[in-house]
Amino acid sequence: MTGGAGFLGSHLCERLVAEGNDVLCVDNYFTGRRSNVAHLMDAPNFDLIRHDVTFPLYVEVDEIYNLACPASPVHYQFDPVQTTKTSVHGAINMLGLAKRTRAKIFQASTSEVYGDPSQHPQTEEYWGNVNPVGPRSCYDEGKRCAETLFFDYRRQHGLKIKVARIFNTYGPRMHPNDGRVVSNFIVQALKGEPITIYGDGSQTRSFCYVDDLIEGFVRLMATPDDVTGPINIGNPGEFTIRQLAETVIDMVGSRSQIVSLPLPENDPKQRRPDITKAGEVLGWRPTVDLKIGLKRTINYFDALLASAKSNDETRDLFLRAGE
Repeated sequence: MTGGAGFLGSHLCERLVAEGNDVLCVDNYFTGRRSNVAHLMDAPNFDLIRHDVTFPLYVEVDEIYNLACPASPVHYQFDPVQTTKTSVHGAINMLGLAKRTRAKIFQASTSEVYGDPSQHPQTEEYWGNVNPVGPRSCYDEGKRCAETLFFDYRRQHGLKIKVARIFNTYGPRMHPNDGRVVSNFIVQALKGEPITIYGDGSQTRSFCYVDDLIEGFVRLMATPDDVTGPINIGNPGEFTIRQLAETVIDMVGSRSQIVSLPLPENDPKQRRPDITKAGEVLGWRPTVDLKIGLKRTINYFDALLASAKSNDETRDLFLRAGE
């Protein structure tokens, strides 16, 4: 599993290890953290190696989950060339590994392939509205190219592929400085700082709890070989950014005030998945209510902040983006 020590990867490693699979976790720790998988280190069916997927990897495997790539703007815009390399060269290297070992391979794609959508909600048949030269293009176009590579490897080499398009996901082990709205709002509310929204906060997002998303991954990987995707996996419940901020303030019991900043370039105004195909093909739909998921995530960040007061390594997580 590439990106296995990241937010999503660590939860997927945990699930697959618990089911008795032999799991090789691969991560270069750019955004992933060893602490995310530390509790798995004593498991006899779990191994961890430090590796950058922009370089080939020579191992023997039956299934590959390709999750490697920084997924938040603050991280993928830090080194946009490397972000594109991770998506494109990383896909080529993992597809090459799958070709050699005849392994089934899963691509963690993204709703960002739809760009700032003119179709709402977004179905898998929608081709998107993406700026190819903007500040988000390294991620958006990198993921679009990775999908192209996956389907060309299937057509040309007969690879068994699975492509999931991930919509906004949240939960424990999110990076506290990843710039995403859920982690931003919770950390700001817990610290009593102003909660920053962009524009008037009327743009919408859908929020899927991580356990629901991982269930979708596992179900997609288990489908017959003729099921390739892409399949949207996300929660169709739609909330404005301002509604989310107000909900977090209320749940934390914070005195934080909401302040507005200018809207970033190419920031999507609406984002909501059509999950009809996931329901029909995978028998999947999210089950965790937003407030239940937020409560679990708030508890995680509350404990992380408490740890940061006495732990230099944890404190660094909150300083990495220049606070």
